[in-house]
Amino acid sequence: MEIWTKKYRPKSQGEIVGQAGAVKRIRSFIEGYRNGALLLYGPTGTGKTSSVYAVAGDLGCEVLEVNSSDVRNKDAIARIVGSSAAQASLFMRRKVILVDDVDGVSGVKDRGGIAELVSIVKKSAWPMIFTCNDAYDDKLKLLRKAAAPVEFSFLDPAEIFFMLKAICEKERVSCTDDILKALAWQSGGDLRSAITDLQNASVIGGSVSGLDALGGRMQRSRIDDVLRLVYKSNNAADVLDKFDDTNLDLDDCLLWLDENLPREYSGCNLLNAYECMSRADVFRGRIRRWQHWRFLVYVSALLTAGVAVSKDGKNPGVVDYRQSSRILAIWQANLRNAKRKSVAEKIAAKSHCSSRRAFADVVPYLKVVFEKGLGDGISKEFGFDEEESAWLKGD
Repeated sequence: MEIWTKKYRPKSQGEIVGQAGAVKRIRSFIEGYRNGALLLYGPTGTGKTSSVYAVAGDLGCEVLEVNSSDVRNKDAIARIVGSSAAQASLFMRRKVILVDDVDGVSGVKDRGGIAELVSIVKKSAWPMIFTCNDAYDDKLKLLRKAAAPVEFSFLDPAEIFFMLKAICEKERVSCTDDILKALAWQSGGDLRSAITDLQNASVIGGSVSGLDALGGRMQRSRIDDVLRLVYKSNNAADVLDKFDDTNLDLDDCLLWLDENLPREYSGCNLLNAYECMSRADVFRGRIRRWQHWRFLVYVSALLTAGVAVSKDGKNPGVVDYRQSSRILAIWQANLRNAKRKSVAEKIAAKSHCSSRRAFADVVPYLKVVFEKGLGDGISKEFGFDEEESAWLKGD
């Protein structure tokens, strides 16, 4: 059986669901290419890769796709991507170079990988397009200077509904509008996952008779229900994969656990549970550093089964769980420190030192100079804007 996500992948620009502005920018970039690159970013399933193929097809261009998993270091990037950027098209057509999931190029093994991509962009004979989830991740800072960010937003549930309805008609699958609407809402703006769920539900027959048939995503458990099961259960097997039933990633689940754990556990039970969470966090850091994502199963096991069996007995009380406020606190701190960071980075770029050294050794003296009203020439030299100069003055 052909996979529906592949079968109904847009063949032309007109078939792309939503993202009209982003698609227009892709077409304009390829048609008028002189130099530079694009960095498409946004959630999975919103059409980043499909849009590149569709627009390239309309313009008669060949797409050379490279995934970040194929180019794990600087040498591999230079060999695969660099040679492709310099070579003529195999079919004597214009060529578009697509580097998918570029945010996967990170960690110790990939040191210098992003810088190599930037170098290739500067001398590429062909349009280069990168995709990622978060264009404003610190590790992509260099790439943002060479590739213009283009956002792909979550798709509207109504757009997903009409797409699913059209597929049902073409595949002769019987499904009510209510079920399709529910599936569209539950997909969280991810068209690819919605189509996958619909196909999975229709495999067992020629119809989708109810929400139960939709399985997985249609039965997403609320995080409250999963937390309650983890905190109240002593059976590891009952909770081992329960975070898979939520629409949250493991990082979010860890924050939920951390916020509410002291409300459920106390004494040695709390100590044992935090030991499991700390081990999970150590695994998580190593996985991110080395890009060994298959080991996430151990993080999930420690956060669910590990926390569940850490207690002697369940808390009989009823706890009202709440979301972690840590992300908001970090965001507020970053907002307060944004001027300090930008000033230090500009000093570091001119002084050929680290931002940390610039902040520790240079900024204190500059603040004295600016407070005395003598900083106009320095602002011009380092390129400080009005807000940065005001921060140095202490305003």
